[in-house]
Amino acid sequence: MRWQAHESFACPRRAYYYFPVDNPFQRIRKPKAEIKKSSKPNGTSVHGAPAARKVGLKPKAGWQKRNFVTEVLIPSIFEPRSGEHAAPNFPELKDGEVCITWIGHASFLIQTRGRNLLIDPNWAKWLKVFKRMKHPGLHLRDLPNIDLVLVTHAHFDHLDRKTLRGVADDQPIIVPFEVGNLVHDLGFHTVHELHYWETCEQGPLKITLTPCHHWGARVLHDTHRGFGGFIIETGTRTIFHCGDTAYFDGFREIGERYDIDVALMPIGAYDPPSGREVHMNPEEALRAFVDLGANRMVPMHYGTFRLSYEPLDEPPERLLTFAREQGLEERISVMTEGCPMVF
Repeated sequence: MRWQAHESFACPRRAYYYFPVDNPFQRIRKPKAEIKKSSKPNGTSVHGAPAARKVGLKPKAGWQKRNFVTEVLIPSIFEPRSGEHAAPNFPELKDGEVCITWIGHASFLIQTRGRNLLIDPNWAKWLKVFKRMKHPGLHLRDLPNIDLVLVTHAHFDHLDRKTLRGVADDQPIIVPFEVGNLVHDLGFHTVHELHYWETCEQGPLKITLTPCHHWGARVLHDTHRGFGGFIIETGTRTIFHCGDTAYFDGFREIGERYDIDVALMPIGAYDPPSGREVHMNPEEALRAFVDLGANRMVPMHYGTFRLSYEPLDEPPERLLTFAREQGLEERISVMTEGCPMVF
């Protein structure tokens, strides 16, 4: 049988309906928070007070004589993580008491009666090629309800977006100027950007950004971002989180402005591969503590990430040795990750 060109067979038409299916691997986007910017020009301070000093990016002469990759990075990959997650054991606080829990590196939980705030929270196991060498002191899930979050600057060891996304629960966050666009899409209610010596009040808490000697770029092209430390005032108590910094004479100015009860001071990462002076060594940190006139010092920024050539356990040993020589050992509180301490 030959088929004719005009012959055709009719097939019944079927209706196909398509329904959208959620992609289980797609991250749920959270609404962007309002960024409340300061009216001050970037990098300035108020009332004519000193501003921060920015560290340059040029390596120190002779930095290439050592090999950070073979001496530090590769060996650390094969070294097991130490430490353990502590069970949450937050004490009941009386009026005027402050509880501080060191999470690790520069991460702290600060508690007053009725308020919980986190500073530089970082639960990351890796910072790109840098392995976390010690577990955080607490599981993220064991934190109490967080009322406020502070981030001192945009460096990856202080601003970890994954951790912040897990912490964000429609509460405010305070950051230095031009850092807000790194955190506004993570689930916070409001982002407050501060310039040096500016204050943001959140209920009974007063937060002030202080200058330091560091730099704020997250990558090479965003050197416009701010950086600093925070003064936290609650009632009659004052806590100072130094952020990252090399030693500079601005500590005296901070101490003249505030009667500091506890100073959280960085003592590690002072022998970086670039050779630049970007962090204080233990002796400089103690000198800064004296300049501040603070009552008690809590060392931080050591023992968690191998960012520098010095051994992980060297900074606290050097600090306590020097403090003993200076007659200041009794004013140093070396904390254990995950163990609260009441001040």
